[in-house]
Amino acid sequence: MEAWGLTDPGNVRQQNQDAYQIVKLGEKALLCVVCDGMGGAKSGNVASKLASEVFCEEMKRSFKPQMTPHEAEVALRAAVTLSNISVYEHSQLSEEYSGMGTTLVAALLYEKGTIVVNVGDSRAYHIDPDGVECITVDHSLVELMVQRGELTPEQAKSHPSKNLITRAVGTMPQVYPDVFHVKTEKEDCILLCTDGLSNEMADQEILFEVIHGVHKDDCCQRLLQIAKERGAPDNVTSILIAL
Repeated sequence: MEAWGLTDPGNVRQQNQDAYQIVKLGEKALLCVVCDGMGGAKSGNVASKLASEVFCEEMKRSFKPQMTPHEAEVALRAAVTLSNISVYEHSQLSEEYSGMGTTLVAALLYEKGTIVVNVGDSRAYHIDPDGVECITVDHSLVELMVQRGELTPEQAKSHPSKNLITRAVGTMPQVYPDVFHVKTEKEDCILLCTDGLSNEMADQEILFEVIHGVHKDDCCQRLLQIAKERGAPDNVTSILIAL
């Protein structure tokens, strides 16, 4: 099991408000997290960095290799809750931090399973030679409109409100993450990314780069290059995990 990550400000923005971490939890467990901060130039990067660090530190403290998948889910939810409290309390310290928050998507891979947790519109994909599946469901206004039948998925991609999210870490005293237990096999891949990548590439294009690229270790760089060639108006961050 290997993982590679990359983050870049993109072509337009001066500051990178994304953050990511790849953490080994012993010999046979891996934790990866991607966060996309928001809240203005002075605080979005603070929110994403703080959330990712608190999340990983809590999982390093609480994770045990013998945990059942249910116990691991409880630990992941607790780590998200602690991240939320940390960012929310930090946002109360001064005006410049007011309203800051961040998305969070993370994957825990260990001997007993693969578990994904998310808040916001950063995504997790499950990729194998048979295809690509978006594991997570965006917590966004346009996703709600798609579910209600008011927009098609294609219309949602260009909707003016596509960047409005309905859940975030740190904007409210409580947070409600989604958790997914993913059936994975050897040679499968998990991709975590911010919307700076998913907005620029179709799922099938991501599949092609992951499966048919010559080397897995430069896949994140290739994905970034495609996003930049298409304008990259937002920060771009991805982590590729190969089982």
